[in-house]
Amino acid sequence: MSGSKCARLSGALVRDVLDSVDCVLFDCDGVIWRGEQAVPGAPQVVNLLKEKGKRVFFVTNNSTKTRKMYAEKMSALGLRAAEDEVFSTAFCCAAYLRAVCRLEGGKVYLVGSEAMARELEAVGIRQTGVGPDHVSGRPSDWANVPLDPDVKAVVVGFDEHFSFMKVNRAMQYLARPGCLFVGTNRDSRLPLEGGKAVPGTGCLLEAVEMAAQRQAQTVGKPNRFMFDCVASKFGVDPGRCLMVGDRLDTDIMLGSNCGLKTLLTLTGVSTVADAEAHQRSGCADRQGMVPDYYVESIADLLPALQG
Repeated sequence: MSGSKCARLSGALVRDVLDSVDCVLFDCDGVIWRGEQAVPGAPQVVNLLKEKGKRVFFVTNNSTKTRKMYAEKMSALGLRAAEDEVFSTAFCCAAYLRAVCRLEGGKVYLVGSEAMARELEAVGIRQTGVGPDHVSGRPSDWANVPLDPDVKAVVVGFDEHFSFMKVNRAMQYLARPGCLFVGTNRDSRLPLEGGKAVPGTGCLLEAVEMAAQRQAQTVGKPNRFMFDCVASKFGVDPGRCLMVGDRLDTDIMLGSNCGLKTLLTLTGVSTVADAEAHQRSGCADRQGMVPDYYVESIADLLPALQG
């Protein structure tokens, strides 16, 4: 690939890059782990970075766990991680609704997980909607489903109970004047062990958007709000940060949007060929999806950290 971007990170260059940053932000799915299995070498990389004095944060679009649950998963996989180092879309969405939308004390219709409900409730935002919502009645009844008069926003995250009735109920709320519409992220797929994947939150969000004929404001990567959550709490310098991820349209774009150095790892969704296509396109909007560097796996950083 021509140009200075998307260089393979290896040899002495690894140490140079690590020396140029004080803070490393990692995506989780497809970077630190796939499903319930750690990417080989990932725990050692994270732990060694901390031993070397680097600040490490975990910035994930996955909204199925609370920060505490993520910290517990990392501990079980051998990573040293504190709860306040985790910035998930469940947590950041709650922060967004409270700080930007000023919904503290308000109520939302939540298409999402129990973990999202807990993060919302932790900042004083009530919710309704978690769990199954089965189809009942006749089609003529569906447009008149009971709605909670206190609901001021519809929030869409990952929901294993996603259904026609949830799309319908969200659509009815969003038809009300002044109802806010917020989504956690637009990831199309969630990478799992063995190269497999399942549909991501973006598939659910687009279904609601199509039904409601409205566009949601998304909080997760590549929206810079997620990095702002980290920066405002810990005072990190964007120019001294490295964003590590497996997706060009979320992780790498977030880094580009916020002025961070970017590193693509090939253990998840995106490929070097994808990055090459973006760079060759000549399209300014697509250049933000071209990483500064790439590695096969973050385990490629181990020799420099162990030396």
